[in-house]
Amino acid sequence: MCKEKFMQEAVNAALKGMQNNEGGPFGCVVVKDGKIIGRGNNRVTSTNDPTAHAEVMAIRDACKNLDSFQLEGCEIYTSCEPCPMCLGAIYWARPDKVYYGSNQADAANIGFDDAFIYKEIPLPYTERSIPFEQLVPEIAITPFQEWEKKEDKTEY
Repeated sequence: MCKEKFMQEAVNAALKGMQNNEGGPFGCVVVKDGKIIGRGNNRVTSTNDPTAHAEVMAIRDACKNLDSFQLEGCEIYTSCEPCPMCLGAIYWARPDKVYYGSNQADAANIGFDDAFIYKEIPLPYTERSIPFEQLVPEIAITPFQEWEKKEDKTEY
């Protein structure tokens, strides 16, 4: 299947999910060795899960099907340029390449504007619209200390 066909599959996932009232107009597929191994569409409103974006859903599906927590050797085709959360998920999944259809401006034009998140990232914690405050770091460091000592951990 050619790249355009995979993008069409991502668009089809967006349309199907939207028509089923599962969420917004976003779809994604993950491809390995010329085959779709993961599919996702936005399911935010149908699952009451703000993280159920198309890319996250497709990554979860692909990783389950591959029995792996990484997508090395894979390509992601998404109907729209990923939001900051999905961008982070993509980097953690480590695919080889991402293809996107519509861009951030196209999404913003229909009410899906994530520019406010990009503006929040460089702000000091106390100036963010949702304040962040560190609390008892001397307690919270314990799992990290134990992780360093753990001999049977799976590195990632």
